[in-house]
Amino acid sequence: MSTYFQEDEITGKAYDARLLRRLLRYLRPYRRSVLAAVALLLLASVSDLAGPYLFKVAIDRYIAAGQLAGLGRLAAVYLAVLLLHAVFRYAQSVLMQVVGQRAMYDLRMELFAHVERLSLSFFTRHPVGRLMTRLTNDVDALNELVTQGVVAIFGDFFMLAGIVVALLLLDWRLALVVFTVLPLLVGMAYGFQVRVRESYRAIRLRLARINAYLNEHIMGVAVMQLFNRERRAFARFDGLNRDHLEASLRAVRFYALFWPAVSVAEALAGALIIWYGGGEVVQKTLTLGTLV
Repeated sequence: MSTYFQEDEITGKAYDARLLRRLLRYLRPYRRSVLAAVALLLLASVSDLAGPYLFKVAIDRYIAAGQLAGLGRLAAVYLAVLLLHAVFRYAQSVLMQVVGQRAMYDLRMELFAHVERLSLSFFTRHPVGRLMTRLTNDVDALNELVTQGVVAIFGDFFMLAGIVVALLLLDWRLALVVFTVLPLLVGMAYGFQVRVRESYRAIRLRLARINAYLNEHIMGVAVMQLFNRERRAFARFDGLNRDHLEASLRAVRFYALFWPAVSVAEALAGALIIWYGGGEVVQKTLTLGTLV
């Protein structure tokens, strides 16, 4: 049994781009819905970027100048932008959830049809519990990737590009100061991605072992009780369960380290903005609205 699990662990080390291309095949029948979701996400990104710009206009044109006329209209526009952002996000989320569920329905049907065509020797070599993990837990993980990951890639790219362009247009010197933090963020994100991916592969591997062990021993519980092997089976399951616990805790520790590190990087960027931008505001080479 351990040999087959080792084979699973090796074959799981595939490149993300190749896995993504294989997954996109199940989205082709719903490409119009996916394109609509991407368009909605782009609109949500634009509305998200419009909020800070409206704040800049409010501070520089009205608040700093002591002019109240028109400030109410600008506040109404800002509220409308927020509402549109919420509508775009809601529509995009619902649309991708529907697409993801339909794609996973197709995938499950394809997997079930494939399992029915397999030879009997295949089932003697591969534990049923592990196959159940592939057909249930792993498909659910793919569903999360489809509904939250595929379209979010485009949304994050355009959002980042929009932020870069907006910063450069507002004040390129301040933008360069902020960009000094980007290498740190990229390095942390890459290290986190590599380690958490290995952790979740280890979690899925150990979950497959648990399911395989449970299936075998529940099916053969009468024989196990006949030969009085309960304590040995319990000890074996305790070891498998503990391995799964330790793998899960490793993933938790990576998350616990990553997000505080991101917060520190954000605080560093904020400190740089206050240090450089504050000086520019005092020297009147930068407006307060742009700094905010």
